[in-house]
Amino acid sequence: MKNMNDLTAYCGLYCGDCIRYKSTYAPLARKLSDELKKAGFDRYAGVKSMHDQRYRGYDEFDKYLLALVDLQCDNGCRDGGCPALNCEILQCCQEKGFEGCWECLTFENCDKFDFLKPFHGDGPVNNLKKIRELGLDKWLGQREKFYIWQ
Repeated sequence: MKNMNDLTAYCGLYCGDCIRYKSTYAPLARKLSDELKKAGFDRYAGVKSMHDQRYRGYDEFDKYLLALVDLQCDNGCRDGGCPALNCEILQCCQEKGFEGCWECLTFENCDKFDFLKPFHGDGPVNNLKKIRELGLDKWLGQREKFYIWQ
């Protein structure tokens, strides 16, 4: 089992709260997509769609399954990062030798956080302030919600 502090991302998010981290749906989506291909369901849906409009979106459905597969993340940010993300924050911290953005004097005004705002709002920056104030070992219980819709 990972140390909980190891799952603190460079940006101040907690990877253990992420919908991608150790997801069970990604392997299930892969298995369903593979099983449907093995059964030739694309051809079945093509014929069936002539009489039942519910089957007309099969190609899009399969693309959606594969998109779910791509969300799989088995590593925390500071343990290799999410493979689907090309994160400027991760790159910046690694280049500067920082354990996380909380070691940076200018994180509060950094535009590298802009891509996180649609999903996380100001949570990452607020978490970084807590990490700086309380330390990495004590901030976790006071972290903000991972996603803005929670």
